[in-house]
Amino acid sequence: MPATSTRIRLQPANTSRVPFWGQVLIACFWIAYTLFSMSSDDGVNDYHFLHWVFLVFSFVYLGYVLVHNAPVFGTQSYLEFTPGYIVHKGGLFRAKQAFAAEDIASLDFVAQQLRIKLKAGDQYNLSMREVRGSRRKRTLRDQVRAFAHQHQVPLRDAQPNS
Repeated sequence: MPATSTRIRLQPANTSRVPFWGQVLIACFWIAYTLFSMSSDDGVNDYHFLHWVFLVFSFVYLGYVLVHNAPVFGTQSYLEFTPGYIVHKGGLFRAKQAFAAEDIASLDFVAQQLRIKLKAGDQYNLSMREVRGSRRKRTLRDQVRAFAHQHQVPLRDAQPNS
């Protein structure tokens, strides 16, 4: 990462109906159940290979849950400020969104959101609830203010002192 950019780590958006530890527990239960079934079944039925298939899929599911929710391969969800762009990455399996400074019409801090309005008329809302910690929130606000000042982008901040 270049020294001229600032990356702010975001928490993954909790959009799953089952929490992280619940998903891990389900995967571990599937693995334990399959191993128990394999050890108790002495090859009596002809479909013994299905135990191996289910065991592989259980490990794949556990790997997916860990990669999607834990920073196994580094920070996967972030907001980055580079000299000419604001880059938003929502997670490992999501594409980056890059907003060029010359395409941004205005930036707004409203109700736990950073609202980016583009000159083409599009509007993007980035949730501030994904930013954990007061220091990171302060850093984010400072970076947005510096980016807006540097590129003469209008900035509206509903809570200037927070």
